Amino acid sequence: MQELQARFKTITEDPSLSFSQKARALSLEAENSLAYPELDEETARALEERVICDMYEGHAPFKPRYVMPDYSVVLKKGSEFLELEPAQTLDEAINSLMIAYHHVPSVTNMPVFLGHLDDLLLPYCDGVSEEALYSKIKLFWRYLDRVLPDAFMHANIGPSDNRVARAILRVDSELKQVAPNLTFIWDPEVSSDEIFQMACDSIIECSKPHIANHPVHQPIFDSAGYGIASCYNALPLCGGASTLTRINLYEVAKRSVSVEDFFQNVLPRYVDLNFRLTQVRVNHLFEKSGFFESFLVKEGWIAKDRFTAMFGIFAMAEAVNELQEKAGLAGQYGHDDAANSLGHRISAVLAEAVESREMENVWRGRAMLHSQAGLSDDGGCTPGVRIPYGSEPDPVTHIQALAGHHGYYTSGVSEILTLDETIRNNREALSQLVIGAFSLGFREFSANISSNDLVRVTGYMVRLSDIQKFKESGGSRINTTVLGAEASITGAILDRAPRVIAHEFTRG
Repeated sequence: MQELQARFKTITEDPSLSFSQKARALSLEAENSLAYPELDEETARALEERVICDMYEGHAPFKPRYVMPDYSVVLKKGSEFLELEPAQTLDEAINSLMIAYHHVPSVTNMPVFLGHLDDLLLPYCDGVSEEALYSKIKLFWRYLDRVLPDAFMHANIGPSDNRVARAILRVDSELKQVAPNLTFIWDPEVSSDEIFQMACDSIIECSKPHIANHPVHQPIFDSAGYGIASCYNALPLCGGASTLTRINLYEVAKRSVSVEDFFQNVLPRYVDLNFRLTQVRVNHLFEKSGFFESFLVKEGWIAKDRFTAMFGIFAMAEAVNELQEKAGLAGQYGHDDAANSLGHRISAVLAEAVESREMENVWRGRAMLHSQAGLSDDGGCTPGVRIPYGSEPDPVTHIQALAGHHGYYTSGVSEILTLDETIRNNREALSQLVIGAFSLGFREFSANISSNDLVRVTGYMVRLSDIQKFKESGGSRINTTVLGAEASITGAILDRAPRVIAHEFTRG
């Protein structure tokens, strides 16, 4: 108790934390003072050794990690609990969303999904001029960043070309805010060339949006649809993800004697242990937390049976390089065909293991495989299936090396290409690169531009100027700046190698 009180005191007296950040930190300490859901000895040891990981979600799962409400419910029907009438105007629709967001929990205690905003707001735009729409979206966007300052908050637009989507892209490019994150969902049968180019031009301006490949995502889900939340996580709409656990593939490889020992013995063992961890956390949420008795379920914002579990992996690059060394091979991940093929084999084995494992209290009875983007303290480990920062090849080779992974990671996989600022003079090359990546099976395309202040860390956004201010003053109004500052040291995110896209690459 004395140790716990000392931690509480340190938090309350930390001058670098805002009031809300102190409250969040205190709540985490209180939760983690509780006993962990009961684990068997082998699983507990693997978790303690961090070969498997619970993403530090907390000792008492009392809310899902990611909640994906169908916000059209509150707009069309209102909310008895929140005493809201159905929205009739654009102002009322935006106001209802602003209220709703404060009642949607997540692992960050802030909403990680803002909805398909163009679909939600477009029905209320009749009679609203272009300038009025732009002004209202700009005020809305500023509100989101100032009142919910967390870079894991995520909005979706597309695939249609419409007034709201265009206004959001315009505002996002101008304001260059950390929050909200943004995904444009691209469908070649629906998205116009103009809206697609606007999305690519916005990437050049502010490193947003992600662009999601709808023809690849959509078949994974049902008619109720999906959304992209937090960083780049594809999850069932009107549901979400109860938890995200993950395996450190590098640690698994280090514990293996050979490549075959890795596949036949060590990897299956830790896959099983991670499943045990996942099931325990899911069961606690469903059976003990009472979360699914909330008004969110009763009013139809979410459905209990639409929550999946995310089975994550990271450090693929280090695992492959470790196994290559054990096999006496020199080829490195991202640069050698044999090494890349080994990585693809690992992904295929993981996907088969996840698909074959039945789970309780999980959407469709199966978890969803996820290429996890890393934590700020993952020293020496590359996020997901990415190529280690600073060693990236040219953009086309980069995409070709990773495309073989994307089909396996149904709840999200993302690479971040860092492009030289000369792309500003070669904008068509970026749109060609995106189309080329999607033609090879990429689920998601993300890029940083080397001269931009606003950049992606592992999937969330941060401003380099905010990191510098944080290092100087020790504080930031944006919750995720501290994670970006840590990742700049432990994860070498600032070592990403900017690459030039040349026409001979994209046309070849």
